[in-house]
Amino acid sequence: MTTQPRKAWIITGPTSGIGHRTALELVAHGTLVLVGRSPAKLKEVEAEINARPEGHAVSVVCDFSDLADVQRAAEEITALGLPIAGLLNNAGIMPIGTDRTAQGWDLAFTTNHLGPFAFTQALIPHLPDGANVVFTCSAVEDPERKPAVMAGFRGARYLSAEDSLHGRWQPGGSTRPGLDAYATSKQANLAAVLAFARETPRLRFNAVEPGFSPGTGLSRDANAVLKLLATYVFGPLAPLMPGGSTPKRAARMITRVLTEEADSTGVYHDEKGNSMLGSTQVRDTAFQDRVVAETRALLTRLAQDAPHSGSEA
Repeated sequence: MTTQPRKAWIITGPTSGIGHRTALELVAHGTLVLVGRSPAKLKEVEAEINARPEGHAVSVVCDFSDLADVQRAAEEITALGLPIAGLLNNAGIMPIGTDRTAQGWDLAFTTNHLGPFAFTQALIPHLPDGANVVFTCSAVEDPERKPAVMAGFRGARYLSAEDSLHGRWQPGGSTRPGLDAYATSKQANLAAVLAFARETPRLRFNAVEPGFSPGTGLSRDANAVLKLLATYVFGPLAPLMPGGSTPKRAARMITRVLTEEADSTGVYHDEKGNSMLGSTQVRDTAFQDRVVAETRALLTRLAQDAPHSGSEA
């Protein structure tokens, strides 16, 4: 009698916050492929998982702000030959100001959207029918989301993929440009999920809004006082707020969505796992298709220009 190989799950951003909690939840469901930018932190989480009786994890280093590194990581994962059952695109950052990559590109848009988009496209041909691809999104992309507006967001400010690459946003946004970059990148994530679900029916593409959960490490450049407040003041209060959650609750919800065997695709899940709607703009299929087409064209051009990318600004 032959035994079926354990299912494998790819999770990006597994070294802190919701990603770390989700990795620990996924241990019971099979082998984990941990994908992140810090080799040391990845090894720590890998060791933590492998120390468990049922745990089995491998690490793949990848900086999602480096598109060449993204392609290499996807090829490395494919070469592992594992029976991939699902992919969770969870890695992301939320800068307060305007941060740039070495090429001068907007760091948040590149890390949160371009990198995961390219990563997913590279893996799609190697995913078996029925595999579930989940993106961690955010309701801050919706300008009508009152809690997000109170926090300083003004919704996504998408002009084009090219404009987003260079940190140019629709006027009238937040006083903190990093929030516009984050909201726009998350809208692009959601648009991609909804378009992919229509394009590739053999796979399942879904999105999750993990809920307001302070202290997750998403905002890496917050000062020490804000980090302490987020962890010890706002964090415990978050579950009592509308749309609030905790990393542990979010991880359980995300794990359910990622591992469920239902045929649902193109669904946006709220912090409780229920279906929710994105902004009016992102629900427009023409807008979804435009974001995906522009992203693909931009990635193609950047790949062609790669030897000269140091001159991009």
